[in-house]
Amino acid sequence: MVGMPALPLAGFDRATEPLLTSTTFGGADQPRMPRIAIGDCQLYYERHGAGVPVLFVSGLGGQAAYWRDQVPVFAKRFDVVTHDHRGIGQSDHSRISYTVDRMASDVIELMDKLDIERAHIVGHSTGGAIAQILAIEHPKRLASIVIAASWTKADAYFRRLFALRKEILLKLGPASYLQSATLFLYPSWWVAKHNEPLRQAEAQNLATFPAPEIVASRIDAILAFDRTAELKRVRTPTLIVGCEDDIVTPHYFSEELARLIPAAEVKMFPRGGHCFTQVAARDFNNAVLPFLIEHSPK
Repeated sequence: MVGMPALPLAGFDRATEPLLTSTTFGGADQPRMPRIAIGDCQLYYERHGAGVPVLFVSGLGGQAAYWRDQVPVFAKRFDVVTHDHRGIGQSDHSRISYTVDRMASDVIELMDKLDIERAHIVGHSTGGAIAQILAIEHPKRLASIVIAASWTKADAYFRRLFALRKEILLKLGPASYLQSATLFLYPSWWVAKHNEPLRQAEAQNLATFPAPEIVASRIDAILAFDRTAELKRVRTPTLIVGCEDDIVTPHYFSEELARLIPAAEVKMFPRGGHCFTQVAARDFNNAVLPFLIEHSPK
């Protein structure tokens, strides 16, 4: 997600089953939620289910919990792995110069440590940029990629938006950054309907917000990202998913990705904003699940 950690479940109308957490996950396959060393960093990760591995990679907000509406659904068929990005949540808050390449390398190192040779990658926003890098540089490690609400390279609109968001963060502080993020990431009607749980989420996220310079460096990383010239090399089965009312990564980015990646499939939703993976979770899951099943090793 480009901007904000995951929201709590309380108060939301859910279209899917409740999220399986460390306190609610039952059955013989208990969750495995430790931190794991990947070179100079420790990453927090969660693992649910069994089968072909699927790594769900979140965006700028960087939290494993972003995928609360996907984990219980996909864990019925797959070995589902999520993680907090370096610099976010329960992973180490590394004070480095962030790049999307570094984020992608962290995913490969996590796969190595978990003995995952090949996996599906489902990436939202910055996670979709990570998926692009992996498909270009590590195609043998991938069964397929799903790129949701992502972009090709920063254009004038994207730069204006993130220059503003970075200025809000550095001049007004994390509280204002999180409050404004709600308006960028979710449709107006969703905010109006869920105002109180959104406020609760902002307060919870503020309590664990990383140092502003870490988030600012991550913003610089997404502004610098550009692999457009190499997308023609992608041979990994690819599904592009976008939303027509997304104001963070407008739908024309998804259309461009579908044009540049050979044989990419595309699915556009009419509304749901940038975080349509949460707002329209059932529809998103129903679009992605058959694609992953089709491209899973037999």
